[in-house]
Amino acid sequence: MRYILFSDVHCNLDACEQIVQRARNFDFAIGAGDFGLLREGVQKTIDALAHIGIPVILVPGNHESRDELADACKGLDSFHMLHGETLQLGGVTFFGIGCGIPETPFGPWTVDLSEDDAELLLSRPPGPFVFVTHSPPFGCLDALANQQHVGSRAIRTFVEQSRPSFVVCGHIHEHCNQQSEIDGIPVVNAGPDGFEFETRGDEVC
Repeated sequence: MRYILFSDVHCNLDACEQIVQRARNFDFAIGAGDFGLLREGVQKTIDALAHIGIPVILVPGNHESRDELADACKGLDSFHMLHGETLQLGGVTFFGIGCGIPETPFGPWTVDLSEDDAELLLSRPPGPFVFVTHSPPFGCLDALANQQHVGSRAIRTFVEQSRPSFVVCGHIHEHCNQQSEIDGIPVVNAGPDGFEFETRGDEVC
């Protein structure tokens, strides 16, 4: 399977257009949150992405709520939003969770979850699965410019225990378009430029 991964487009319509153009060569597109900017512009971003001609799996970020993203995706049959939910599509199982985890210091506009609340939503699907999360796991692609790690400990534990095929995240812009791993599990902080990722059966290429 070939995936184009992206996150944190924040209303950048040029980035959306590039993703639309590139997506035709892939099996799935995965968007790991932050389509809007400060709770604005979610609809225009989704409208710009609506021409992606393959299945799209999305989670909300901290710049849009679940309901705001769901409303923006209404009528788009190929767009599938996950937040504590599992989806089986084209022989692949996806599980996703959105929001900023843990809570961010950005003010009343941001859409966040505590570690405890996130843990309640994290449920391992049966069999192999792709894990989509807006927030990165603690200690992996989550360091700010001052080297402070701000990822989620609940997500880190979930990855270690459930062992997804690979993890797609975003949120921390300092690590956009980068790949790392946790105990051999690939983790991609996708970013707005689009990150190409391929698997063959259970093998990551």
